[in-house]
Amino acid sequence: MPRAETRFEAIGTLWSIETPAVLADATLDRVHAVVDAYDRVWSRFRADSVVSRMAREGGTHALPAHAAELLDLYDVLEERTGGALTPLVGRSLEHLGYDATYRLRPAGAPLPVRRGVRTRDVLKRQARSERGLAVTATRPVLLDVGAAGKGQLVDLVAAELRACGVGEYVVDAGGDMLHRGPDAVRVGLQVPGDPGRVLGVVELRDAALCASAVDRRSWGDGLHHVLDARTGVPAHGVVATWVLGERAMVADGLATALFLADPDVLQGVAEHTYVQLRADAHARVAIALPGEVFGEVSVLRPA
Repeated sequence: MPRAETRFEAIGTLWSIETPAVLADATLDRVHAVVDAYDRVWSRFRADSVVSRMAREGGTHALPAHAAELLDLYDVLEERTGGALTPLVGRSLEHLGYDATYRLRPAGAPLPVRRGVRTRDVLKRQARSERGLAVTATRPVLLDVGAAGKGQLVDLVAAELRACGVGEYVVDAGGDMLHRGPDAVRVGLQVPGDPGRVLGVVELRDAALCASAVDRRSWGDGLHHVLDARTGVPAHGVVATWVLGERAMVADGLATALFLADPDVLQGVAEHTYVQLRADAHARVAIALPGEVFGEVSVLRPA
């Protein structure tokens, strides 16, 4: 079992890395460099990021190699959710007050993404290689990759740990986790808004577990970070989701998509199991979930 824990703040969340031994300073420096490089590309909260430049200027920009698989995943989830999940929601989130200054006050009526517009229509992929991806924004557009980006960064940090010779770890970025090692860890599924209660537990081994909940980033009356792009309004009906899968990027994206689509619609995107907790306290749980859901919660199994 991991015995040492390293904690730090980055990209607006608390990170924890558990390892058998204390991480060497050189390894931790490399981890921080990976996190900072990702933030300098994708953060809409810093003026010097590629995303911010794209929002000001449109035009052609160079993205790192990992951008290709991130945007490919968004294409799939955008299709499966009928356009409800898209990285084009940056302006919509800003409009609701979730902007770089954390204004947290809506600027008026919701601002939906124009119906029928897909990411590929706005962000043309010009060339991809092992070194990077060139994209052209057909107009200034503010991207927000929060639906899957934090999970991808967890994957990238884990890859850097392995490159430094660290073979056992639990990387946890504000609830997006990736485990590698011989011993499984038991993880509680926290009831939204009540840190002292869990809905159930899962056994996590050599896999990712990503969670999303309406209380994670919320402000105002019914406002939270998971938007339905078609309406510009936060999704309702689901209050929390958990997804287990091989990769944190995919698990993170699916955890967000479960706010916007029936679980059956998302089958086949990647092998995964899930818990979807609805506002009426009913949970839908994948049959193969490596764990259990407690209490009086009704369990609805997929057909």
